[in-house]
Amino acid sequence: MATGALSFEEGVRLVSERADAMHDAGLQNKGTMAAVLGLDDDQVEVACRLADAEVWVANFNAPGQVVIAGSEDGVRQASEQAKQLGAKRVMPLPVAGAFHTPYMTPARDRLRKAIAEAAPRDTEVPVVSNVDALPHDHGGEWASLLSAQLSSPVRWKHCLLALAGAGTTDFAELGPGGVLTGMAKRTVTTARAVSLAVPDDLDRLLELVAGNRPAAGAAMQGEHLFATERLVVSPAAGVFSHPGEPSEGSLIDTGEVLGRVGTQDVRSPFAGVLQSYLAVDGERVTSRQPIAWLRTA
Repeated sequence: MATGALSFEEGVRLVSERADAMHDAGLQNKGTMAAVLGLDDDQVEVACRLADAEVWVANFNAPGQVVIAGSEDGVRQASEQAKQLGAKRVMPLPVAGAFHTPYMTPARDRLRKAIAEAAPRDTEVPVVSNVDALPHDHGGEWASLLSAQLSSPVRWKHCLLALAGAGTTDFAELGPGGVLTGMAKRTVTTARAVSLAVPDDLDRLLELVAGNRPAAGAAMQGEHLFATERLVVSPAAGVFSHPGEPSEGSLIDTGEVLGRVGTQDVRSPFAGVLQSYLAVDGERVTSRQPIAWLRTA
């Protein structure tokens, strides 16, 4: 949703449908999961193959942290094999299904229709999929990727390495915890990472972003998000209409109209240079949803 591939409403509908589909698939194919710590990825896969039951790698989280999933007997056997291969610890996870495995195939089939109806749009900024750890910016690719994600292993470690290989140095986790931040630091040891669980944590994000400001006189390359940049948000819920002007790169005055949501004008509370529209013409937006962003200095 942050990239504009889906509206907020479309994203919520997909999340709800995904949750229901996975819940029902878990009831249909009962299974469980366990975290294997201190064992290489390849060895965890070997442990799953040595288990004479249905069990697969479900998550490549970070170096030395892999999650397996499948039938209860399969996970038990694979856990024993992993310990024999040198795993430091195997932790059963309190979950209601074997997620990201073939056990979720019924959910995948059910979600295909919902994704097709949402019709994800092309994006300016590529998104790295945890199915293949590759960047994607064509909306048509996400129908297969999002459905495949239900029954394929999550390649989170590989996604982090792909981002680092593309030049990403800083990571910010949005949500009620810091698990992914720890994984990022463990996988990309040179990365700076912060977790933002409550509004007060935003100061930490601003400090992280401000730390990327180039030295005086230094040449800037590529796009950078500084603390001097501001978001213009929607004043209400409704359909966003783009007036055609102003265009990207235009100098914006305080109070200038950047579009309309329903019958209400979207006015910029800041002066600056319009960098990009974050909402597309005809998109249904919610109140306070980002519409555009400006560089104020």
